[in-house]
Amino acid sequence: MEATVRWTGLSGMSFLAETGSGHAVLMDGAPDGGGRNLAPRPMEMVLLGTGGCTAYDVVLILRKSKQDVRGCDVRLQAERAETEPKVFTQIHFHFTVRGRNLKPNLVERAIKLSHEKYCSASIMLEKTATITHSYEIIDDLSLPSEHEAAE
Repeated sequence: MEATVRWTGLSGMSFLAETGSGHAVLMDGAPDGGGRNLAPRPMEMVLLGTGGCTAYDVVLILRKSKQDVRGCDVRLQAERAETEPKVFTQIHFHFTVRGRNLKPNLVERAIKLSHEKYCSASIMLEKTATITHSYEIIDDLSLPSEHEAAE
């Protein structure tokens, strides 16, 4: 895996990040640190990446468990150390999983497997942060089942 991060110029603290897979994202610093608040902060990107990593796992695991999952949102709330290095010290993940007739034990299992085995980002952050999670299931019977939708 590769990435390149370039400072965009002499004024401000914006950086253009380019991934090895050919995608680009802008990052910026806080105004009190010379940034102009034009884009997410680098540590926000770490949090976003962690949310994406675990949401991906949860959806994949639920699909493999033959669950009719239709949506998965993860809200992350994090606290950082007050002194340098300002690592994450606590992160809470709240999952909202939507679908039809989802089994709570399988949703909980998917979240647990992600955090304990598959999500490299959350496992890495667990070295400095206490990680907790909660979830809710929204059973939307108004959605057609996968079988009905295919007809």
